[in-house]
Amino acid sequence: MRHFVVEIIYKAPIEKIEELTPIHREFLQTGYKAGMLLVSGPKVPRTGGIVIAKANTMEELAEFFKNDPYSLNDVADYSFIEFNAKSHQEILKDWLE
Repeated sequence: MRHFVVEIIYKAPIEKIEELTPIHREFLQTGYKAGMLLVSGPKVPRTGGIVIAKANTMEELAEFFKNDPYSLNDVADYSFIEFNAKSHQEILKDWLE
């Protein structure tokens, strides 16, 4: 598995984002249930969000996020940054391997 930081960058007014946030979070739960996502949350200040994820390829991860309500409603852009996890807390061992 490869590891990624996903940056979600809002491009719509926060009112539109807040309208879609509940179904966005429901969507993310499918990634958690599949073991693809580790942690997610809004940036401070709230100009977007950050997700730590794993997938076989960046394309697979990008395909997953195409179904995000933020993407489907064209209110956010996504940046996918791959990284090599070299050091970690012991609690993350199973998720990283």
